Amino acid sequence: MLESILTPSFFSSVLRAATPILYATLASGVASKAGITNMALEGIMLFSALFGVIFSSLTQSALIGLLLTILCGALLGMFLAFFVLNLKTDEILAAIAINLMATGGTVLILLAFSGDRGVSSSVQSVATPTVTIPIIKDIPFIGEVLSGQNVLTWLSLLAVVVMHLLLYKTPLGLNIRSVGENKNAAESVGINSRRVQYIALILSGALTSIGGFFLSGGYMNSFTKDMSSGRGFIALAAASMGGNTPIGGFLVSLLFGFAQALANIMQLKSFLSYEFVLMVPYLTTLIGLGIYYYSQKKKRERLSGK
Repeated sequence: MLESILTPSFFSSVLRAATPILYATLASGVASKAGITNMALEGIMLFSALFGVIFSSLTQSALIGLLLTILCGALLGMFLAFFVLNLKTDEILAAIAINLMATGGTVLILLAFSGDRGVSSSVQSVATPTVTIPIIKDIPFIGEVLSGQNVLTWLSLLAVVVMHLLLYKTPLGLNIRSVGENKNAAESVGINSRRVQYIALILSGALTSIGGFFLSGGYMNSFTKDMSSGRGFIALAAASMGGNTPIGGFLVSLLFGFAQALANIMQLKSFLSYEFVLMVPYLTTLIGLGIYYYSQKKKRERLSGK
């Protein structure tokens, strides 16, 4: 078991497994910074996984398919924003509605598009390419881990930097954080809180859609029913544990990527029962959240004691 973990291929699979979670974690973080909990990550990711297959198949271009999927993700984020901000719908109930729509809606759309039931076996989609880095690929161990990763994995690392700069180095980021921390105070100095939250949710939907596209066009090469497999909810936990910051979310996403890669190894090695192996990423989420909130509770107790 240990010899299977301490290999370049295992750590390479950690990065690959962490990629969709990282996109959704960044999406959850930017929405939370604006004062909204985006629990529709799971549904947006699932819709985007299907749209990625359909659009790349129709255009025979991974790039155009990705751009159209991002547009759809942004529209879903806007759809959520409209119900929450304009119609004053409870944000949790609105998100649950999107998630439930995705569960059955993706199957119905796939059936209407291709006649396939649950798996896009007859759809000739185009996957995003992998990147081989000339100098890094020759470095022992590290080269095998980093070189050959999907382009969207590298883009996710870039997204961490971009989101950090956006949130902490730009006026828009300052407005997003201001609205999330104190909406009334932000409005008192002329910040349009509704517009800022719209932008945050649209950006959240766009980021999540890239993670969904990666599932069906990078992690796998087809769409399967419910293939998001709870990654959107894991991302909510990862964002919370990371303090809703891009860098913190990146580190916690690697932890969950490790858990997913470990579960895959355990399944291949028949180390434990299949049912228990499937539980590993979710058990990791529960344990991680428990430790995180316990530490936060102790921190609050120490501060109140002072």
